Amino acid sequence: MGIEIEDKFDVPRDYALPDLNDLATDVIGPKSYQLVALYYDTPDLRLAARGVTLRRRRGGDDAGWHLKLPKAKGVRQEIAVPLTRTTRAVPPELAELVRAYTRGAELEVVAELDTRRSVTVLRDGETRLLELADDNVKAIDRREGGRVLRWREVEAELIDENQRTLLAKVGKRLRKSGAEPSGAASKLAKLLRPAPPPLARCEPDSAGEVVLAYLASQVDALLSQDPRVRRAEDDAVHQMRVACRRLRSALKAFKTVVTGTEQVQDELRRLGDVLGEARDLEVIRARFGERLAGLPPGLVVGPVQERLGADLLARERDAYERIKDTLSGERYYTLLNDLDALLAGPSLGKAAPKPAKERLAAIAADNWSRVTKAYDRARTVEDPERRETAMHDVRKAAKRARYTAEALRPTLGKDMVKLAGRAEDIQEVLGAHQDGVVAQETLIEEAERARRAGEDTFTYGLLVGIERDLAARAHDDFPEVWAETVKAVEKLL
Repeated sequence: MGIEIEDKFDVPRDYALPDLNDLATDVIGPKSYQLVALYYDTPDLRLAARGVTLRRRRGGDDAGWHLKLPKAKGVRQEIAVPLTRTTRAVPPELAELVRAYTRGAELEVVAELDTRRSVTVLRDGETRLLELADDNVKAIDRREGGRVLRWREVEAELIDENQRTLLAKVGKRLRKSGAEPSGAASKLAKLLRPAPPPLARCEPDSAGEVVLAYLASQVDALLSQDPRVRRAEDDAVHQMRVACRRLRSALKAFKTVVTGTEQVQDELRRLGDVLGEARDLEVIRARFGERLAGLPPGLVVGPVQERLGADLLARERDAYERIKDTLSGERYYTLLNDLDALLAGPSLGKAAPKPAKERLAAIAADNWSRVTKAYDRARTVEDPERRETAMHDVRKAAKRARYTAEALRPTLGKDMVKLAGRAEDIQEVLGAHQDGVVAQETLIEEAERARRAGEDTFTYGLLVGIERDLAARAHDDFPEVWAETVKAVEKLL
């Protein structure tokens, strides 16, 4: 697996590459290859519509199966597996990674590209910095009709990710000599011209336009994390869970703009809960690891590290299996289809056609008001357990206010940046308290298991004391953080 960072340029057939010798210690090449690639997609091009490419390529230095997933403009994640003999079936490990896009539809060959490639490499000694590929392409649409296109293009791809300045210099040199930035994200897109996922049209600068654009960005974020979660990549579950939360929060906050989304919200909550189980275990296992590492060895008694490490890791792995089952189920595909349908044909409320700045600023203020009301209610609760629940509601309201402000940042500017920051301050201090409480509960459960096994529970008691102290400190800090936040937000709203 690697990260592909490249710039593509369209060039005429008689284009002459510029001299690049002054940009690197060594310029090696050109070296020529003949590349033949088959591209796989669903009949209605679900992968191509999302900027995903899946191919089987022969020739060159990297023959094999390649899956390219979009990460950012000009940056893609590439996953490769060795070449197989058959062209009929996509390797199962790659087919699994695109299930959020295919949603049960069969993969088939949709295009064939025959490319004569000349490669020039820019090096610093033995270190390869950048590869310049000059491609003469013959592309065949393998769907009905068999359309054929021919063109020439140049790709400048970074080998060393730290050489972005070099990539910019090469791009400037190519443009000066007559190259034009490519209008297509890939060769496949140039041939097939897939339509992007439909997004409903709203009045320019209206609340509806802003909200739908934000929802579309979060659906993209959710989909982009799906393959990473299936591969159990670092932080992927967390990022997918955040996308679920942002979507659900936006649908709640902007319910006067986009209406009738209760069913989608419920499904997003369910997906977030499944993701949250593994994420919470991951976080608390790391938390206990740090606590134990900070104790003098003489205070770590019995197999406490195994119980708080291996035992929790086993539970975390079980939670990952439940995630995989969820991501492979029809209910999940139905949610993704419903999100697509929501973006393509939403039920718009009375607020949708109104000017974005006017209507959305009021929504941001309303969401902050929910935070203050939740805290007012919490302060009237005397029972400690019920008050704990009430303060958790304050935290949830602050998180929603933060996500709402972040969603409106491009439209309403720096005031939303400040509001999001203030809401996050509330969320973090209450989160520190809540994390301490949950950690105590987990430690007490693990200590009881250890006691029944005849193990010494001294260290568990010590850790409970540390967590109780941290939770109490966050609880004591909250009134001051609240007072500062309210004063600052009054100036913003």
